[in-house]
Amino acid sequence: MDHHEELPSAVAAEALLTLTEEHHARAARPLGTREAAGHLVKVYAIEAPGRTVTDGDAEAALRVADAHLGLGRLHGSLGLAVLVVHAGGDGDYVLVHTWIEGYMSDLAVFVGPAGQPDLLRPGRAGLAPCVWEAAVLAHERDAFSRNVLDGTGPLAARLTAWGADTVEGTVR
Repeated sequence: MDHHEELPSAVAAEALLTLTEEHHARAARPLGTREAAGHLVKVYAIEAPGRTVTDGDAEAALRVADAHLGLGRLHGSLGLAVLVVHAGGDGDYVLVHTWIEGYMSDLAVFVGPAGQPDLLRPGRAGLAPCVWEAAVLAHERDAFSRNVLDGTGPLAARLTAWGADTVEGTVR
């Protein structure tokens, strides 16, 4: 099949083209490294145009992360996590990405209506990061490998380097 002339039946050409027309940059910024449920947690904000992640939003997301990470040992957690607080165009999202044993990671996605952090609930089964969240998590995969796995020196120094290795600016 020549994909230049004929697309497979499952390809939603119109929907894909609509996405390309509406795709835009979103602001991403680090909010520091905190502690939740005994984990070191690197926190990020992602903001859709016209939306802002407030200190209150970040604190609410940390409470969600604390509750989720409280079971970390049962998931094989290594004690390092990334928290993404996303003030999206259609609601709010909180992602808790945890490094676990065997070079793997655990991801929990929480969703809720815009500006109502007390209504954040686990996302549906199979929900994965959107393109903007995935950009931050891709950086974090590289930062973990670069600073922790491939780093040199004492672990505390590696973790300090990991905490300082952030992405800031626009993500697409």
